[in-house]
Amino acid sequence: MSTTEAFDFGALAAELKPRCQALVALYEQPRSALLPIMHLFQERQGYVSPEAIRFVADLLGLTAAEVEATVSFYTLLFRKPVGKYVLQVCRGLMCELNGAESIMSYFREKLGIGTLETTDDGLFSYEEVECLAACDRATCMQVNLEFVYSLTPQAIDSMIEAMRNGTYPVKPMAQTAKPDRTWKVNQDASIGTGGKSPGTLTSTDPDNAGGVGDPSGAIMLDHFVTESASFVARTRERFVRDARSIAEIVEEERPSTGSGLKGNGSNAGH
Repeated sequence: MSTTEAFDFGALAAELKPRCQALVALYEQPRSALLPIMHLFQERQGYVSPEAIRFVADLLGLTAAEVEATVSFYTLLFRKPVGKYVLQVCRGLMCELNGAESIMSYFREKLGIGTLETTDDGLFSYEEVECLAACDRATCMQVNLEFVYSLTPQAIDSMIEAMRNGTYPVKPMAQTAKPDRTWKVNQDASIGTGGKSPGTLTSTDPDNAGGVGDPSGAIMLDHFVTESASFVARTRERFVRDARSIAEIVEEERPSTGSGLKGNGSNAGH
Protein backbone atom coordinates (compact mmCIF):
# COMPACT_ATOMS: atom_id res chain seq x y z
CA MET A 1 0.00 0.00 0.00
CA SER A 2 1.08 3.60 -0.49
CA THR A 3 2.63 5.27 2.54
CA THR A 4 0.35 8.26 1.91
CA GLU A 5 -2.71 6.17 2.77
CA ALA A 6 -3.88 5.90 6.36
CA PHE A 7 -2.97 2.46 7.64
CA ASP A 8 -5.75 0.50 9.33
CA PHE A 9 -4.00 -1.38 12.13
CA GLY A 10 -7.30 -2.66 13.51
CA ALA A 11 -8.02 -4.49 10.26
CA LEU A 12 -4.53 -6.00 10.23
CA ALA A 13 -4.83 -7.12 13.86
CA ALA A 14 -8.17 -8.79 13.16
CA GLU A 15 -6.71 -10.55 10.13
CA LEU A 16 -3.59 -11.78 11.94
CA LYS A 17 -5.19 -12.70 15.26
CA PRO A 18 -6.03 -16.32 14.27
CA ARG A 19 -2.44 -16.84 13.11
CA CYS A 20 -1.17 -15.30 16.34
CA GLN A 21 -3.37 -17.61 18.40
CA ALA A 22 -2.12 -20.59 16.40
CA LEU A 23 1.46 -19.59 17.23
CA VAL A 24 0.62 -19.23 20.93
CA ALA A 25 -0.86 -22.74 20.91
CA LEU A 26 2.51 -24.17 19.87
CA TYR A 27 4.15 -23.24 23.16
CA GLU A 28 3.75 -24.22 26.78
CA GLN A 29 4.20 -20.59 27.81
CA PRO A 30 2.28 -18.02 25.73
CA ARG A 31 5.11 -15.46 25.89
CA SER A 32 7.31 -17.91 23.95
CA ALA A 33 5.33 -16.91 20.84
CA LEU A 34 6.41 -13.28 21.19
CA LEU A 35 9.19 -13.24 18.58
CA PRO A 36 7.40 -15.11 15.78
CA ILE A 37 4.34 -12.91 16.28
CA MET A 38 6.47 -9.76 16.15
CA HIS A 39 8.06 -10.94 12.91
CA LEU A 40 4.57 -11.60 11.56
CA PHE A 41 3.53 -8.00 12.19
CA GLN A 42 6.80 -6.60 10.85
CA GLU A 43 6.34 -8.60 7.66
CA ARG A 44 3.03 -6.83 7.08
CA GLN A 45 3.83 -3.35 8.44
CA GLY A 46 7.51 -3.09 7.64
CA TYR A 47 8.35 -2.46 11.29
CA VAL A 48 7.06 -3.21 14.78
CA SER A 49 4.63 -0.40 15.50
CA PRO A 50 3.55 0.81 18.95
CA GLU A 51 0.08 -0.53 18.11
CA ALA A 52 1.55 -3.97 17.44
CA ILE A 53 3.40 -3.88 20.75
CA ARG A 54 0.22 -3.07 22.67
CA PHE A 55 -1.82 -5.68 20.77
CA VAL A 56 0.71 -8.44 21.42
CA ALA A 57 1.07 -7.44 25.07
CA ASP A 58 -2.69 -7.85 25.56
CA LEU A 59 -2.71 -11.11 23.62
CA LEU A 60 0.09 -12.67 25.68
CA GLY A 61 -0.83 -11.19 29.05
CA LEU A 62 2.32 -9.06 29.25
CA THR A 63 2.98 -5.38 29.83
CA ALA A 64 3.81 -3.20 26.86
CA ALA A 65 7.17 -2.59 28.51
CA GLU A 66 7.98 -6.31 28.54
CA VAL A 67 7.18 -6.63 24.85
CA GLU A 68 9.13 -3.48 24.01
CA ALA A 69 12.13 -4.69 26.01
CA THR A 70 12.23 -7.87 23.91
CA VAL A 71 11.73 -6.08 20.61
CA SER A 72 14.45 -3.55 21.41
CA PHE A 73 16.96 -6.35 22.11
CA TYR A 74 16.84 -7.81 18.59
CA THR A 75 18.40 -5.75 15.80
CA LEU A 76 16.31 -7.40 13.08
CA LEU A 77 13.13 -6.04 14.61
CA PHE A 78 12.70 -2.41 13.63
CA ARG A 79 10.86 -0.07 16.00
CA LYS A 80 10.67 2.69 13.41
CA PRO A 81 9.79 2.53 9.70
CA VAL A 82 12.65 1.59 7.36
CA GLY A 83 13.16 1.59 3.61
CA LYS A 84 11.77 -0.95 1.20
CA TYR A 85 15.28 -2.34 0.82
CA VAL A 86 17.37 -2.72 3.96
CA LEU A 87 21.00 -2.93 2.85
CA GLN A 88 23.23 -4.44 5.54
CA VAL A 89 26.91 -4.53 4.63
CA CYS A 90 29.27 -6.74 6.64
CA ARG A 91 32.16 -5.03 8.39
CA GLY A 92 33.56 -8.21 9.99
CA LEU A 93 37.26 -8.98 9.93
CA MET A 94 37.35 -11.11 6.78
CA CYS A 95 35.27 -8.61 4.84
CA GLU A 96 37.45 -5.76 6.09
CA LEU A 97 40.56 -7.62 4.91
CA ASN A 98 38.91 -8.09 1.51
CA GLY A 99 37.97 -4.46 0.94
CA ALA A 100 34.78 -3.84 2.94
CA GLU A 101 35.93 -0.35 3.91
CA SER A 102 35.95 0.81 0.30
CA ILE A 103 32.65 -0.99 -0.37
CA MET A 104 30.96 0.74 2.59
CA SER A 105 32.40 4.08 1.50
CA TYR A 106 31.01 3.51 -2.01
CA PHE A 107 27.56 2.68 -0.64
CA ARG A 108 27.52 5.84 1.49
CA GLU A 109 28.60 7.97 -1.45
CA LYS A 110 26.18 6.31 -3.88
CA LEU A 111 23.15 6.59 -1.59
CA GLY A 112 24.06 9.87 0.10
CA ILE A 113 23.39 8.46 3.57
CA GLY A 114 25.30 6.91 6.46
CA THR A 115 24.75 3.81 8.53
CA LEU A 116 21.32 3.56 10.19
CA GLU A 117 19.93 6.12 7.73
CA THR A 118 17.24 6.02 5.04
CA THR A 119 17.17 7.85 1.70
CA ASP A 120 14.68 10.68 1.34
CA ASP A 121 12.58 8.68 -1.12
CA GLY A 122 12.16 5.93 1.50
CA LEU A 123 13.56 3.28 -0.83
CA PHE A 124 16.86 2.40 0.86
CA SER A 125 17.92 1.95 4.47
CA TYR A 126 21.64 1.38 4.97
CA GLU A 127 23.46 -0.30 7.85
CA GLU A 128 27.01 -1.52 8.49
CA VAL A 129 26.76 -4.72 10.53
CA GLU A 130 28.95 -7.24 12.29
CA CYS A 131 30.02 -10.58 10.77
CA LEU A 132 27.35 -12.20 8.60
CA ALA A 133 29.15 -15.58 8.67
CA ALA A 134 29.88 -15.79 4.95
CA CYS A 135 33.63 -15.23 5.26
CA ASP A 136 34.46 -17.52 2.33
CA ARG A 137 32.63 -15.13 -0.01
CA ALA A 138 33.70 -11.77 1.39
CA THR A 139 32.86 -9.03 0.89
CA CYS A 140 29.19 -9.75 1.55
CA MET A 141 25.94 -8.13 2.57
CA GLN A 142 22.26 -8.87 3.04
CA VAL A 143 19.35 -7.27 1.21
CA ASN A 144 16.18 -7.78 3.23
CA LEU A 145 18.05 -10.71 4.86
CA GLU A 146 18.96 -12.30 1.49
CA PHE A 147 22.72 -12.76 0.99
CA VAL A 148 24.70 -10.98 -1.71
CA TYR A 149 28.35 -11.98 -2.16
CA SER A 150 31.60 -10.75 -3.71
CA LEU A 151 30.65 -7.09 -3.76
CA THR A 152 32.19 -4.65 -6.21
CA PRO A 153 31.26 -1.07 -7.17
CA GLN A 154 29.89 -2.37 -10.47
CA ALA A 155 27.71 -4.93 -8.66
CA ILE A 156 26.43 -2.22 -6.34
CA ASP A 157 25.52 0.03 -9.27
CA SER A 158 23.57 -2.78 -10.95
CA MET A 159 21.84 -3.69 -7.68
CA ILE A 160 20.68 -0.17 -6.92
CA GLU A 161 19.51 0.42 -10.50
CA ALA A 162 17.45 -2.79 -10.44
CA MET A 163 15.87 -1.81 -7.11
CA ARG A 164 14.92 1.60 -8.44
CA ASN A 165 13.42 -0.01 -11.55
CA GLY A 166 11.52 -2.64 -9.55
CA THR A 167 13.35 -5.52 -11.20
CA TYR A 168 15.58 -6.70 -8.34
CA PRO A 169 14.86 -10.37 -7.47
CA VAL A 170 14.54 -9.76 -3.70
CA LYS A 171 11.03 -8.72 -2.66
CA PRO A 172 10.81 -5.21 -1.17
CA MET A 173 9.68 -4.89 2.43
CA ALA A 174 6.21 -3.67 3.30
CA GLN A 175 6.11 0.04 4.01
CA THR A 176 3.00 1.35 5.75
CA ALA A 177 4.57 4.56 7.09
CA LYS A 178 7.11 6.94 5.61
CA PRO A 179 10.53 6.46 7.22
CA ASP A 180 12.41 9.25 8.95
CA ARG A 181 16.04 9.94 8.10
CA THR A 182 17.09 7.35 10.69
CA TRP A 183 15.40 4.38 12.29
CA LYS A 184 17.72 4.52 15.28
CA VAL A 185 15.79 4.82 18.55
CA ASN A 186 17.66 7.03 20.98
CA GLN A 187 17.12 5.92 24.55
CA ASP A 188 15.46 8.59 26.62
CA ALA A 189 18.21 10.14 28.73
CA SER A 190 15.76 10.55 31.60
CA ILE A 191 15.19 6.80 32.04
CA GLY A 192 18.31 6.41 34.17
CA THR A 193 17.21 9.23 36.43
CA GLY A 194 13.67 8.14 37.03
CA GLY A 195 11.97 8.73 33.68
CA LYS A 196 9.94 6.18 31.78
CA SER A 197 10.47 4.12 28.68
CA PRO A 198 7.80 4.49 25.97
CA GLY A 199 6.21 1.21 27.04
CA THR A 200 5.37 2.55 30.49
CA LEU A 201 4.30 6.10 29.73
CA THR A 202 0.77 5.35 30.88
CA SER A 203 1.81 3.41 33.98
CA THR A 204 1.62 4.99 37.43
CA ASP A 205 3.25 2.02 39.17
CA PRO A 206 6.94 2.78 39.84
CA ASP A 207 7.72 -0.93 39.87
CA ASN A 208 6.18 -1.72 36.49
CA ALA A 209 8.77 -3.39 34.27
CA GLY A 210 10.72 -0.96 32.17
CA GLY A 211 10.35 2.32 33.51
CA VAL A 212 10.28 4.02 36.62
CA GLY A 213 10.96 6.41 39.31
CA ASP A 214 13.50 4.50 41.36
CA PRO A 215 16.95 4.80 39.76
CA SER A 216 18.65 3.32 42.86
CA GLY A 217 16.81 0.00 42.54
CA ALA A 218 15.91 0.17 46.24
CA ILE A 219 12.22 -0.49 45.71
CA MET A 220 12.91 -3.73 43.87
CA LEU A 221 15.47 -4.77 46.49
CA ASP A 222 12.83 -4.20 49.16
CA HIS A 223 10.54 -6.55 47.23
CA PHE A 224 13.21 -9.23 47.22
CA VAL A 225 13.65 -8.85 50.99
CA THR A 226 10.02 -8.62 52.09
CA GLU A 227 8.54 -10.99 49.50
CA SER A 228 11.41 -13.42 49.10
CA ALA A 229 9.21 -16.52 49.22
CA SER A 230 7.35 -15.57 46.05
CA PHE A 231 10.57 -14.80 44.18
CA VAL A 232 12.50 -17.87 45.33
CA ALA A 233 9.80 -20.14 43.92
CA ARG A 234 10.32 -18.62 40.45
CA THR A 235 14.08 -18.26 40.10
CA ARG A 236 17.43 -19.82 40.88
CA GLU A 237 19.22 -16.46 40.89
CA ARG A 238 21.59 -16.19 43.82
CA PHE A 239 20.75 -12.52 44.23
CA VAL A 240 17.15 -13.37 45.02
CA ARG A 241 18.05 -16.20 47.38
CA ASP A 242 20.61 -14.10 49.25
CA ALA A 243 18.61 -10.87 49.21
CA ARG A 244 18.28 -10.61 52.98
CA SER A 245 22.02 -11.05 53.48
CA ILE A 246 22.69 -8.42 50.82
CA ALA A 247 20.32 -6.01 52.52
CA GLU A 248 22.08 -6.55 55.85
CA ILE A 249 25.47 -5.84 54.27
CA VAL A 250 24.12 -2.67 52.66
CA GLU A 251 22.74 -1.57 56.02
CA GLU A 252 26.05 -2.23 57.81
CA GLU A 253 28.19 -0.47 55.23
CA ARG A 254 26.11 2.64 54.69
CA PRO A 255 27.84 5.94 55.68
CA SER A 256 26.96 7.44 59.01
CA THR A 257 25.30 10.34 57.20
CA GLY A 258 23.66 8.06 54.64
CA SER A 259 20.17 6.75 54.40
CA GLY A 260 18.50 3.36 54.51
CA LEU A 261 17.23 1.49 51.51
CA LYS A 262 14.23 3.72 51.25
CA GLY A 263 16.25 6.89 51.83
CA ASN A 264 14.30 7.96 54.90
CA GLY A 265 16.68 7.19 57.79
CA SER A 266 19.53 9.23 59.25
CA ASN A 267 22.33 8.26 61.62
CA ALA A 268 23.50 11.74 62.44
CA GLY A 269 24.74 11.98 66.01
CA HIS A 270 25.53 8.24 66.36
